[in-house]
Amino acid sequence: MNLLSVKNLNKSYVTKKLMGKNEERKVLSNVQFELGENKILGIVGESGCGKSTLAKVLTRLEDFQSGEITLCGQNLREIPQKNLTHLVQMVFQDPYQSLNPRKMAWEIIADPIMVVEKTPRPQAKIQALAMMAKVGLLPELSERYPHQFSGGQRQRIGIARALMLKPKILILDEPVSALDVSIQAQVLNLLLDLQKEFGLSMIFISHDLSVVKHISDETLVLYFGEVVEHGPSENVFKNPQHAYTKTLLESAP
Repeated sequence: MNLLSVKNLNKSYVTKKLMGKNEERKVLSNVQFELGENKILGIVGESGCGKSTLAKVLTRLEDFQSGEITLCGQNLREIPQKNLTHLVQMVFQDPYQSLNPRKMAWEIIADPIMVVEKTPRPQAKIQALAMMAKVGLLPELSERYPHQFSGGQRQRIGIARALMLKPKILILDEPVSALDVSIQAQVLNLLLDLQKEFGLSMIFISHDLSVVKHISDETLVLYFGEVVEHGPSENVFKNPQHAYTKTLLESAP
């Protein structure tokens, strides 16, 4: 069963001008793909190709002009916000900017259940500490603030927070690009472990082909907002069909 189905998705930004006509810039053009249960879809492409915009559309941070997005059998636009937070969550590229600097680690992680589910603070802290253990953070770190953690630890906090509402789908927007290579490997292996433990489906967005090859079941290549290649990762990397995919692979270190 497919948890997510995207058909003919189109998204544009309009730039308003004081003089003359407003300019329309198309960011996503007829994008189509599906995401199955317990699968990881890697989305690759250069900066500005529409990867992050797609993530924002799928989490309803931004709207789209035309097309159809079905999430767990429901039209994305018709899902109540509270229900949506239990279906899909996002982990952002910069863990420092996405964490509240005035809150302790456990409070950041517990926020979703305290806000959405109205879980009392004492119970929320217990659940947050349990989740910290699952992402490899010691409980004695729970009362530290974001600036007291390393980049890899901060990203673990972001992942823990995203998992608190037990979503079906986790969208990861360049989650390891700001980390050292050795830390990247640790976070990627953690994500694979969490996927098995929680039965997650993931959309993993990256410009790093080696990372996507390591983690994803299927790979989708975006070029100026259009899908130019999509298939099992092994096929895409071993036998790329589109010239742009070949160029990406040739230029990868």
